[in-house]
Amino acid sequence: MADARGHRSYGTGGGFPRPVLFWAGAAACTTGALLHLPMYLHARHMGYRMAGMPMDAAMLTGMGLILAGLAAVTAGLLPRQAGALRRRVVSVRVRALDDAPLRPAHAALLAVLSLAVTIDVMKPMTLSFVAPGVAAEYGLASPLHPGGDVPVAWLPLAGITGTMTGSFLWGPLGDRIGRRGSILLAGVLFATTSVCGAMPGFAWNVAMCFVMGTAAGGLIPIAFTLLAETVPQRHRGWLMVLIGGNVTVAYVLTSWLAATLTPTYSWRILWLVGLPTGVLLIVLNRWIPESPRYLLATGRTEQARQVLARYGATVGTGPQDAVPAPAAAASGAARGYRRLFAAAFRGPTLALTVLALGAGLMAYGFQMWLPTNLGRLGITEVSSDRVLRDSALISLPLNVLTALLYGLWSSRRTVIALSALTAGALVALAALGPTVAGHGLGLRLLLLVPLWGISATAAVMAAYSSEAYPTPLRALGSSWSAGTSKAGGVLILALSVAAVTVPPLGVTALLGAVPLALAAVAFAVFGPETRGRALDEVVPEAAPARA
Repeated sequence: MADARGHRSYGTGGGFPRPVLFWAGAAACTTGALLHLPMYLHARHMGYRMAGMPMDAAMLTGMGLILAGLAAVTAGLLPRQAGALRRRVVSVRVRALDDAPLRPAHAALLAVLSLAVTIDVMKPMTLSFVAPGVAAEYGLASPLHPGGDVPVAWLPLAGITGTMTGSFLWGPLGDRIGRRGSILLAGVLFATTSVCGAMPGFAWNVAMCFVMGTAAGGLIPIAFTLLAETVPQRHRGWLMVLIGGNVTVAYVLTSWLAATLTPTYSWRILWLVGLPTGVLLIVLNRWIPESPRYLLATGRTEQARQVLARYGATVGTGPQDAVPAPAAAASGAARGYRRLFAAAFRGPTLALTVLALGAGLMAYGFQMWLPTNLGRLGITEVSSDRVLRDSALISLPLNVLTALLYGLWSSRRTVIALSALTAGALVALAALGPTVAGHGLGLRLLLLVPLWGISATAAVMAAYSSEAYPTPLRALGSSWSAGTSKAGGVLILALSVAAVTVPPLGVTALLGAVPLALAAVAFAVFGPETRGRALDEVVPEAAPARA
């Protein structure tokens, strides 16, 4: 089947330019990952300790299949006509209907992308739970095992550097192979990088963590860009924040898996569970539509209209749908991420940058090293996992409240209030120090606000950055804030490697509190209101109203 331009039609969900290559590659990647399991199972009588074991033939064969499979998957997703695609993508205007009701197609999309966000967040979050076990097995330097020569912090540093790299790469990639293609490529990489759990050498673990991070770093900005283009305006804000709140769900699941599985199957099982979750994301691909902007840019106009009709949106036409002048000027005056710093967007970009740094320092400093720092306070590894899980569970209802405030009250004021409240809680935690360690309930209550603030800040940042820029800049804006948040993590983890130690709890708390307080001020001065405004109308030409 072909449209008016003779392009092959792949259905309203968007297909693959070369489906045989994609599915053959996905099968090869899955098989290759499964071939890593025999060595892991063979080590069960040694407590699944694999350090120093030589790679067997099955593992080497699996590596070859994974490399060939990834090449085939990528080739299967590349468009047939890639020339000038970037220029054509940014020139397309898609408008969500302001008063359209939510439809079953929206519900299916929201469910699948909620799962995708949860899986995505679990990847880097797992780093904090595997670090103690990795240090013990490989004899690495850590606060609980100070005798090693190589710091275990190299592992999370590689993972978070990968997420930063992926965040900056996945935005342009989403315009090259499509939103849906980018999400599915991340799913394939999730499945294949699960083999990190079977790597016998620490260097292999570091390398695989970087690749895993590259996949994880780009999925969230692409997912939120897709949501912003398909969800009706009156539901857009609160639904995106609610889905972004899956950071808490991911933390609960990761801490539960750590507390339940690692005592029996070692830290390695936390990586191996990435195989079924990645495969699940690929299987659910039929409920992920292709971006209408991408379909239009590749000449599949009829498919784009079908997707838009399913999700209550239209193709913008006429003078009222022209790209706003500031966005057009930014698109023509510079290339790449420099467009976000054009005069019309410099203020919001600055505010989002400071917020993203604070979010990264919280997630990859305070939260990532929380199990280790709780161990310093005398709380055992499994007990700390349960403390973090219980605190995260309590914060789940607060994420719903955050979503309602963002969508029904004010996006800008919600960001300001959340940043200020979380900064205050972190300052209090730093001031109190270790005195609360002996009180289980007090510790849970003290951790409640920061852990809720971490997930809620990540959620509102992802939603706001996908709304604050018009269509030509949306993917770049989402990727910029995501990448900058990871840069905060790279900074604090690099300090950990340089010092061959982990900063104490009070230091990680203050490192997150300072940029969050600055972000509250920056949003009060520069942040435009996005609630109740069409996507391409959020152009900060005038000063925002007072908070």
